[in-house]
Amino acid sequence: MTEGTPYDVIIHPFVTEKTMAAMERENKLEFVVRRDASAHAIKTAIERMFDGAKVAKVNTKIGTDGHKRAIVKFAEGTKAEEVGTRIGIF
Repeated sequence: MTEGTPYDVIIHPFVTEKTMAAMERENKLEFVVRRDASAHAIKTAIERMFDGAKVAKVNTKIGTDGHKRAIVKFAEGTKAEEVGTRIGIF
C-alpha cells in the first residue's frame, strides 16, 4: 500500500464498551482501517492525523464482520482519552 493521507488508511474509530474500557485502563484506541494497511502505515497515519500523538504499538486483526481493525497503544505522554475527545467519541 502506498502512503497517501492518513484518511486513506484510517476509515473510522471502532467504539464499543470493551474498547472504551481499554482506552481507560490500557491507553488504547481501536480503529477500522483499510484491509491492505500495514502496522507501520497505521502508526504513521495516526501520528500524522493527531499531531503530537506518539504511538507505542499497533496490533491488527480481522473482525468477524470482515473489516480490519487496528488496536493502537499510545506511548507515555499521549493519552488515549485526549485523542478520543479530539475525534468525538465522547
